Amino acid sequence: MFGMFESNHCHKTLFCRRCLPVYLPLNTIFMYRTHTCGELRKTNIGETVTLSGWVQGVRDKGSLLWIDLRDRYGITQITIETENAAKEIVKTARELGREYVISVKGSVIERYSKSDKISTGDIEIVPSDIKILNAAIVPPFTIEDDTDGGDEIRMKYRYLDIRREVVRNNLKLRHSLSRETRKYLDAHQFIEIETPVLIKSTPEGARDFVVPSRMNQGQFYALPQSPQTFKQLLMVSGIDRYYQIVKCFRDEDLRADRQPEFTQIDCEMSFVDQDDILIMFEGLVKHLFKEIKGIEIDPLPRMSYDDAMRLYGNDKPDIRFGMQFADLTAITQNKGFNVFDQAEVVLAIVAPGANHFTRKQLDELTDWIKRPQIGAKGMIYCRCNDDGTFKSSADKFFNENELKRWGEITGAKAGDLILVLSGELKNTRKQMSELRIEMGRQLGLRDPKVFAPLWVTDFPLLELDEDTNRWHAMHHPFTSPKPEDIAMMKTNPGAIRANAYDMVINGIEVGGGSIRIHHKNLQQKMFKLLNFTDEEAKAQFGFLMNAFEYGAPPHGGLAFGFDRLCSLFGGSDSIRDFIAFPKNNMGRDVMIDAPSLISLEQKKELGL
Repeated sequence: MFGMFESNHCHKTLFCRRCLPVYLPLNTIFMYRTHTCGELRKTNIGETVTLSGWVQGVRDKGSLLWIDLRDRYGITQITIETENAAKEIVKTARELGREYVISVKGSVIERYSKSDKISTGDIEIVPSDIKILNAAIVPPFTIEDDTDGGDEIRMKYRYLDIRREVVRNNLKLRHSLSRETRKYLDAHQFIEIETPVLIKSTPEGARDFVVPSRMNQGQFYALPQSPQTFKQLLMVSGIDRYYQIVKCFRDEDLRADRQPEFTQIDCEMSFVDQDDILIMFEGLVKHLFKEIKGIEIDPLPRMSYDDAMRLYGNDKPDIRFGMQFADLTAITQNKGFNVFDQAEVVLAIVAPGANHFTRKQLDELTDWIKRPQIGAKGMIYCRCNDDGTFKSSADKFFNENELKRWGEITGAKAGDLILVLSGELKNTRKQMSELRIEMGRQLGLRDPKVFAPLWVTDFPLLELDEDTNRWHAMHHPFTSPKPEDIAMMKTNPGAIRANAYDMVINGIEVGGGSIRIHHKNLQQKMFKLLNFTDEEAKAQFGFLMNAFEYGAPPHGGLAFGFDRLCSLFGGSDSIRDFIAFPKNNMGRDVMIDAPSLISLEQKKELGL
């Protein structure tokens, strides 16, 4: 019978003989090891211990032979004096290869040549017995932190890659974030509830992964892109605080921060407004930073979507550094410079202390911004000299006083560099945003050890698809409009603001959500605005509309991208580093070779 894990556990060792019977039967653990390969210290000198693990490496110097034994907790050195050790031990040791699984029994002694690179560097084991538990072939790459294996080969042999400490530490970080998330939400009366994985396909959002039904041939389930409708139904059910760390699925094009299956911290609350949501989940993020990284986070600033676009050119600004946009349109046009005269907008940023950039560097920066991925036609620059004068690449069209005016509007100081782009508003904002981020990188302003989270609010409720001339929901069709904007649903849909919010950290959107529509009539108006017929709305979401007739409370929530949070906390650009068995850039699992063909018999059973 398993007992409860008592709070007075000593934590001195994973296999503490005194504490172990509290939560495990004593005879379940000691057959292969009494300690892990990462816990022995000077205090264990003189003890007889048993360790088990994988052979990291063997060094044979003739009279001395060393084995580095590894498990998930660390490395312990096994030392054999070949002249004094039993012949069988020496023979077995010399048979070992990398990644052999062995068990070693022996005495803990003080290490003569200590190592500060491993936690067990003060001790070593003199073996009295070595057993080979399993032989291993030579691995396809070196299982060390600085490995010689590329991404594809390591993904193909991911079970070997996970033996590397750097990968294990990523998975441990993921575990810690999960544990602390649950701890915070549990303390605030949230209930973790699992929602279905086989659901109904809906037309909104990204493409669904679909699953054919054998019992209902010709019909299909979909894998959930999110548990959105189910968590709203839970609010109708009276579960006023729900969460779930849940797998979601989207059949979309992939990149470093996307996978076809990903994990969300999915949350919903009843009887709340936007401020209640922001306060609650700002608290969660502060808790995670404090407990995981030991960092105290200041209160999160709030920025409207319009301000984010006006000042940074995107809705997920990196506010670790300045370089906010300045609008020079009014003072640069009608000067005979067609590049500006024919532009809808002329925008500038100030790169602090970058006056030292050479002409070659500026030409390279211009070429960078003209790449097809960004699409700028060119770039104008203006140096702010130490003597207070200005020198521009467009001096032919602008005199000294006009350039000084540039400096006044942008706030440029001596030693700074003003960079200017012009063109159509939407494109120029996007291009300047890219240029700002690149300059932040080149000037060392994007410190990965600095975290600057903020809330972005008041998003547009709708966006127009110019090809079809139809409105689409910016978030999803259940997002509530701002109450004061509801009247514009008939007159000016594009101006309606959503009761929606995103959390952004260091230029990365880590979470987002909204206050939901909880009145049936308003939801029906929203469906009509999105060009759903009554029949389509009923077929897709009739169950939710029916539920609203039984008393739906005001409610809202959000979801954090858990994989993104992990990569942010771990200082990586790729979420794959924090997923145990990720897919590659083509959405394939190269380890198990999926997706794959199915047999004709299976197709026949499914009616395909």
